[in-house]
Amino acid sequence: MSATDIVPVILSGGTGSRLWPLSRESNPKQFWPLLSGRTMVQETALRASGPGFAPPIAVVGEAHRFLVAEQLRDAGIADPQIVLEPEGRNSAPAIATAALLVAEASADAVMWIMAADAAINDVPALHAALALAAAAARTGRIVTFGVRPDQPHTGFGYIEMAEALGEVPGVHVVASFKEKPDPETAKRLSTDGKHVWNSGMFVATAATLLQELAQHAPAVLAAARAALAASARDLDFIRLGAEEFRRAPSVSIDYAVMEHTRHAAVVPANLGWSDVGSWDALWEASPQDASRNVLQGPVESLDSEGCLVRSEGILTAVLGLKDVVLVVTDDAVLAMPRDRAQDVKQIVERLRAKGNKLATEHRRMYRPWGHYEGLILGDRFQVKQIVVRPGGKLSLQKHHHRAEHWVVVSGTARVRRDAENILLTENQSVYLPLGCTHRLENPGMIPLALIEVQVGSYLGEDDIVRIEDTYGRS
Repeated sequence: MSATDIVPVILSGGTGSRLWPLSRESNPKQFWPLLSGRTMVQETALRASGPGFAPPIAVVGEAHRFLVAEQLRDAGIADPQIVLEPEGRNSAPAIATAALLVAEASADAVMWIMAADAAINDVPALHAALALAAAAARTGRIVTFGVRPDQPHTGFGYIEMAEALGEVPGVHVVASFKEKPDPETAKRLSTDGKHVWNSGMFVATAATLLQELAQHAPAVLAAARAALAASARDLDFIRLGAEEFRRAPSVSIDYAVMEHTRHAAVVPANLGWSDVGSWDALWEASPQDASRNVLQGPVESLDSEGCLVRSEGILTAVLGLKDVVLVVTDDAVLAMPRDRAQDVKQIVERLRAKGNKLATEHRRMYRPWGHYEGLILGDRFQVKQIVVRPGGKLSLQKHHHRAEHWVVVSGTARVRRDAENILLTENQSVYLPLGCTHRLENPGMIPLALIEVQVGSYLGEDDIVRIEDTYGRS
């Protein structure tokens, strides 16, 4: 990292519950391709890569560590530092930890802090605004990006701009931050020329952030410092001290610092920005056809208008609908008027209250070695598809309550069964009796796909006794 490189800090802690059933805690919206062939976290990282940028720091929940690592690697992002939060404590502790990490190399380095799940259409305009923000940050300011409103939106916070900053033309002093307004207030704020949407991106030096955190949120900084001091390197990850990090107050950087600091500044810009926080926001941000429809996946539409229809697999047909959202995944369907998109979170909360796992989990679950997907669940049996990446290796394990039968569909499997080592190819199988010690590995150059049939009195994922694991899981 050179002295002038900007350090991207990508915050990837959200769950995107208003985009259910696509986005769930097990695989939230930042890991889905919503607006292009790349996922949101990949698009975010690529906007902050190349000349003038240091390798990124990604702050992520521990459950998503391998998803982040794999997606950054697939996007060609080299040498990221991936910081694992033991639990989500909002943005201020995450940012404090990143600032401490950057300061270890250079306290004067400029940090560009951003959420992993926002969309920006005009990247040249973004980089122009970033250049102004970085110049202001080097004078001791904490700079946010203000998006010029194009409608009276009630879902965003607003920033009131004061006088221009003399040192850096194009940057303004922040007069105040305003909460998400009611409709009448939003109409006034969006047209008075003094207010912009708060994009949630911040630019500042590590030294400035640490100074302001020490003044306005000392408990946050102390917990972050202790968690980093107690951290351990684990493969590609920085695993923060769990007990120390949990002592941090759960507070956003807006409440902890930005509403109190005397150094807040804002760059107003037209970026084509969207937080893609709901299905109506995705409809607005996506290319629409002549009938104002957004159709994604195997979808047929006839005489429908203003709809978002997305299918993740099965053919979905709509006829004569207007201003409707219809989302079809392999295990859930959501249908609603588009103007009720903000209420999806209520459905998720109801499912969660009933103990329905589909509120938070997908049928396809990602692991460091690949993924598995439930196909059939019956009385005392379950069928899954397992896909293992080349070089991937499951833990050495055993089960107390189930036996398993593996059938290779494609690729090559190396199976350890107690003292045996077995090599299997397509259409071959192996039986793993209850209680045997076993491990699955892909020694080949292509993905290994197999069908697993489980039979037993209990089929939960917690019936796994790990004896040895390449990925440091207990």
